[in-house]
Amino acid sequence: MPIKYFFAEKKRKTMAKVFITQKIPNAAIEYLQSHGIDAIMRNEVFPLSKNDLKNNIKNADVVICLLTDIIDQEIIDFAVDNGVKGFCNYAVGYNNIDVNYAKKRNIWVTNTPGVLTKTTAEMAWALLFSAARRIVEAHKFILDGKFRGWEATLLLGYDVSGKTLGIIGAGRIGTAFALMSAGFEMNVLYVDENTNSILEEKLNAKKVDLDTLLKKSDFISLHTPLTPETKYLINKDKFNLMKPNAILINTSRGTVINEKDLAEALKSKKIAYAGLDVFENEPLIEKELLNLGNVVLAPHIASGTKETRDNMAIMAAKNAVDIIQTKKPQNNVY
Repeated sequence: MPIKYFFAEKKRKTMAKVFITQKIPNAAIEYLQSHGIDAIMRNEVFPLSKNDLKNNIKNADVVICLLTDIIDQEIIDFAVDNGVKGFCNYAVGYNNIDVNYAKKRNIWVTNTPGVLTKTTAEMAWALLFSAARRIVEAHKFILDGKFRGWEATLLLGYDVSGKTLGIIGAGRIGTAFALMSAGFEMNVLYVDENTNSILEEKLNAKKVDLDTLLKKSDFISLHTPLTPETKYLINKDKFNLMKPNAILINTSRGTVINEKDLAEALKSKKIAYAGLDVFENEPLIEKELLNLGNVVLAPHIASGTKETRDNMAIMAAKNAVDIIQTKKPQNNVY
């Protein structure tokens, strides 16, 4: 399949150049153009092969990349050797980039934090309510022509108000998510390396260890980054600690949960429900999960609002401009 590109107008050979590896909102192109920078963006939504990626970045000053672009040592070496000054990730996470090696090779790596905090937190709540009130099942029930009228025991879900909410990872998004619980008068527990004074002051939240949180929480929401320590953080042993009515939400990274263990926990009713926006081997999903009724699945759209995606594009473009202008980018990750 031929590779399609969107070329910014008014190209000049003397202009600084930014290559955008996949299609993102045109707000990035507009911002770069307004700063006299040439931009080339692929009109495709899948990653390039390693060779094609090399061919496209060799004439660029900065590369705006996505989570699905693997920026490993080989790509970083090639970029440095060809004058690329930085990789600007269009995402808050950056586990697709070998950041330690990039730092060693003295090439910038940036991300887009903050701008998607509330949007992602809102999506976690959407998943939580969809799971607790069995919205997807109810929708399918109607489409299948099964609705005969009000029934006292039809599709019974779980109350949210007054329950115990467990937050694993109390950073920006975890904090925003927890604060949104205030109207539901929930008992908030959290796990994090640091004490979160905001949550403790505003919600009377309590910092606990992971096992305590899993044992006591009715709703558990994951907001931790993917690190060697958090890979498969939630596994068979951890599911055995959870309440049978527990609902697990994940908008962080798919590999924080062992999907096979999750499928088994849902199938055997060790936990009640799960709501997932991210998956272990995207776009592939554990087949067992696709056949279960007690899970809500979304295709990695937690930051997927027009406002947020435009703001992410502008932030990535601003990072690129800073790098081209030899300034320290605002959102450097190291």
